[in-house]
Amino acid sequence: MRLHLVAAAAMLAALAGCASAPQQTAAARPKNILFFLGDGLGINTMTAARIYAVGEEGQLTLDTLSESAFVKTYSNDAQVTDSAASMSAYMTGVKPNNGVISMSADTRAREPGPDAQGRKLVSRCANGTPVATLAELAKQRGMSAGVVTTTRVTDATPAAVFAHACARELETDIAAALVPGGAGYNAALGANGLDLVLGGGSDYFGPLRSDGRDLLAELRAKGFRTPSDSAQLKALDEATGQPVVGLFARADMSYDAVRDPAKEPGLAEMTTKAIGLLSKNSNGFFLVVEGGMIDLALHDTQAKRALQETVAFDNALKAAIAQMQAIDPGLKNTLIVATADHDHTLLLNGYAKRTGRTTATEPGVLGLLKQVADGKPRKDKDGAPFTIIGFGTGENRVQGSRASMAGLTDAIVTADDYHQEAVVRMPKGWETHGGTDVYLGAVGAGAENFHGTIDNTQVFNIIKAAAGL
Repeated sequence: MRLHLVAAAAMLAALAGCASAPQQTAAARPKNILFFLGDGLGINTMTAARIYAVGEEGQLTLDTLSESAFVKTYSNDAQVTDSAASMSAYMTGVKPNNGVISMSADTRAREPGPDAQGRKLVSRCANGTPVATLAELAKQRGMSAGVVTTTRVTDATPAAVFAHACARELETDIAAALVPGGAGYNAALGANGLDLVLGGGSDYFGPLRSDGRDLLAELRAKGFRTPSDSAQLKALDEATGQPVVGLFARADMSYDAVRDPAKEPGLAEMTTKAIGLLSKNSNGFFLVVEGGMIDLALHDTQAKRALQETVAFDNALKAAIAQMQAIDPGLKNTLIVATADHDHTLLLNGYAKRTGRTTATEPGVLGLLKQVADGKPRKDKDGAPFTIIGFGTGENRVQGSRASMAGLTDAIVTADDYHQEAVVRMPKGWETHGGTDVYLGAVGAGAENFHGTIDNTQVFNIIKAAAGL
């Protein structure tokens, strides 16, 4: 009996070791890593987007990934993380404080202050050191590396891939980290820098800079191609190996439903072009794709926009999987991971009659909550109807009785820019993040290492071990 117990204990210890640091043989290691990040895409938002797009019984591409896990997202100093801390944890395996970009846990985030002339924002880092990111490790291995986003490329989430800063607001400094050989360049990216950056934020490469630098001109001098609209992106020769920084908006890009497709490429379009460009490297590539406008829509409590952006993100994931299956049948050399950096306070109010997907004539999950028995709008204590989707925090909160809301209709609450009601009133655009765990799905080589409930830092460890970085 004692021998059996000892053997069992040894087996459990071995299993525990495997769970904490999964090992893969070189032959099984993926050489292509695609990391999809839906900014703010909590499980409630994902569920609502599923119903919105394909109905209760349907499936998003996110739902079809073969392996899944729940991810804990708290930061080093906060129960509810911001994007800077959470994405940094994914990219470095270290939990920093909120507001910190890919720095050590002892980095104390401080608001940046003006320089001696009162102009440029300068860092007031108290301490801390840069921590290696997956992109830096990939470049050191000879892989190509890139990032695609629908926000500014200098925003917190994409910045955590290629920059190090104690304050996420230092976006002109973050932009400079992309210019090989220039002042402020992140030398950990190697002599040639990232191979691809696509998104918005051109103002931080010139017009908003107090140092007078034109970073796009500097990049072109280094051999980078700098497309600025959809046609120029599409026309890029994928065989040349020249790096690309494509900026398609001065700040964040437009919501997918209202963008001008001639000026701003969609997320799926940018993603497939990125794969076409990066996949020419025989050593493989590391690509981060962010659906960043999900987060902005949720902060504005505009559920329709958030769900539309989630669908655009899901379509980009679908397109990427199909493209990689064509390049690497069976994904034997490719690992694709899709997750979120944090939750939001979007909620689905209870006991709604099933709606099916949203159409031009059916409001679906965006509409008023209807009773199962008779399909009539359910009323609150004040006799007023309310929506299926609401928010814990947000700008649209009725003061006192909701009796004045008795005139709400599906037409009103499904308007493109309707702000759903919130429990706690906040200033405009200041709906808060939520602190619940987020979903992670994975497919391809090494995907089986994602399971159970894991910390966001463990996602870094699993990807690093799987790829042998």
